[in-house]
Amino acid sequence: MAVFCVSLQDFLLRKEFQSDAKLCNKTAIITGGNTGIGKETALDLAHRGAKVIIACRDVEKGKVAAEDIRKQVPNADVVVRHLNLASFSSIQRCAEEILMSIAACPKSKTVEGFEMQFGVNHLGHFLFTNLLLERIKASTPARIINVASIAHTLGKIHFSDIHLERRYNSISAYCHSKLANVLFTRELSRRLKGTGITTYCVDPGPTRTELGRYLGMISGYIFSFYSRLLYKSAKKGAQTTIYCAVEESLSEESGLYYW
Repeated sequence: MAVFCVSLQDFLLRKEFQSDAKLCNKTAIITGGNTGIGKETALDLAHRGAKVIIACRDVEKGKVAAEDIRKQVPNADVVVRHLNLASFSSIQRCAEEILMSIAACPKSKTVEGFEMQFGVNHLGHFLFTNLLLERIKASTPARIINVASIAHTLGKIHFSDIHLERRYNSISAYCHSKLANVLFTRELSRRLKGTGITTYCVDPGPTRTELGRYLGMISGYIFSFYSRLLYKSAKKGAQTTIYCAVEESLSEESGLYYW
C-alpha cells in the first residue's frame, strides 16, 4: 500500500520542469491561452522572452489573462487574437491576422456541422496548423505541440460514422478526438521530416481545468471535490508542454508522445 501511494504521488505531483532556455525572437501561439494549462504555458514562455499570442474564443478573458501575465512579466509581449475552433471561418480569420502581423461536452456541432469535440479538439487545430504551416517553415527551427490525453488509448475512430451520428457518447467522442491528436502529430512529423519543424504530442496528466464545466450542478460539485484532491494545478499540468517547447535535447525528436 505504501509503495502504491508513493507511486501515485509521483505520478500526480510531478516536479516542475527546470530549464534556463530562452525563447527570444520566437513567437508562441497558444490556443486556449486565457485559462488553465494554456495560460500557465503562456506565462512560462513569456518569462523566457517569447512573443506570446493567446488565441481564444473569449477575447475579454484573453485580455485579462494577458494583463495578468504582463503584471508578472513587465516587458512581456503578449497579444490576444479571437479564435473559435468550432468555426472554420474564425480559424481562417485568426490565421490571417497572425500571418499579417508577422480548450467532455454535450452533443453539439461546429458551425460547419462537425461533431463538436472532434471539430474543436482535432479538426480546428488541424486547419489552424496547416494555414500557418508555410510561415512556420520560414521560421525554423520551430516546434508544433499538440495537447492530447491518456484517453486516446480508449479511442477508436469510426470512419464510417466520423460524427458519431448513429451512437453518440460524450466520453467516446472525447477519446476519439484525442486519438486524432496523436495520429495527426505522428503523421505531421513524417511529412515535415527534414524541414526543421518538429512535432510533439503531450499529455498533461490529471489536471484541474475547466473540462467539467458542462456537467450538471451535482456532478459538477462531485467533479470539483475529487479534482481538488487528486488533480494537479494548471501550472503543474503545463510542465510537459513547456518541456517540449524549450528542452534543447528534444530538437532531434519528433512525432513522439510525452507525459
